Amino acid sequence: MFIVNNYLLAIIFCFITMLCWGSWGNTQKLAGKTWRYELFYWDYVIGILLFSLLSAFTLGSIGSEGRSFIPDLAQAEWGNIGSAFLGGVIFNAANILLSAAIAIAGLSVAFPVGIGLALVLGVIINYIGQSTGNPALLFGGVALVTAAIILNALAYNKMAKQTKTVSSKGIILSLLAGVLMSFFYRFVAASMDLENFVSPAIGKMTPYTAMFIFACGVFVSNFLFNTIVMKKPFEGTPVSYKAYFKGGFNIHWVGILGGLIWGLGNAFSLIAAGKAGAAISYGLGQGATLVSAFWGVIIWKEFKDAPHGTNSYLYAMFALFIAGLGLIIAAGM
Repeated sequence: MFIVNNYLLAIIFCFITMLCWGSWGNTQKLAGKTWRYELFYWDYVIGILLFSLLSAFTLGSIGSEGRSFIPDLAQAEWGNIGSAFLGGVIFNAANILLSAAIAIAGLSVAFPVGIGLALVLGVIINYIGQSTGNPALLFGGVALVTAAIILNALAYNKMAKQTKTVSSKGIILSLLAGVLMSFFYRFVAASMDLENFVSPAIGKMTPYTAMFIFACGVFVSNFLFNTIVMKKPFEGTPVSYKAYFKGGFNIHWVGILGGLIWGLGNAFSLIAAGKAGAAISYGLGQGATLVSAFWGVIIWKEFKDAPHGTNSYLYAMFALFIAGLGLIIAAGM
């Protein structure tokens, strides 16, 4: 299987993860013009599962290092399979809440609040699980990211007061999503042998196998979580499965593309974790907050009606995020 053998390449993979995790929300924004997010989410989940299979039978099955996908799956212990599967279930619950928050409050609010919180808590949780990296630099970076989240909340509050569109529901959903999202990676990482991808311990899984099991957890749990949200939506009227099958190829493809983009980021994050460590790999990946905020502010113009002075909060937010991510990178050197 393909393995990352040096820290620089691991960091490059983490940046690709950041771009992917911060950009998939654009597909929801595109589909959302004519398509409910609950329907979009089914295609998104299918895209994640498809990518996990594609990567397992390609990068996860080539080369002479490590165990290829099928033999690795066959030898995996049920406890590790259950851990990766549970990670998928937790992620799915969090991501449905995040998708609802995007639909209600927009990318530039949902991601900085939800994923920013997930970054802060997730780095702490993953560092406790595997203490890799300089803690002073790592948590210094986390502190800067926390400050950036606060500035984003202040910018949103300033805009909301003028436009009278305060969405406490969007903020609450983002916070709930962030808390849940902070836990999923630890369960997936625990199912792998992060110390040795070349010769993983018996019973542990490679990143590609863990990613497939994780994707199965996402897909299976979606029949419960998304069905509930379809029947009891956070906003709007209930939506049926009949409406899903009325969608054309183009609208379904947008959602699948979103899942493929997120799946690529997930694959690169898990592959990089062997060299960068789970805390750094996860933390940099969740720098997706910066990317999504850029999309929301610059491309989707979500702050175009904000009052004078709001931009100073946003510029400071971007600066703090960049500085925080820089410290997280330095923590592993």
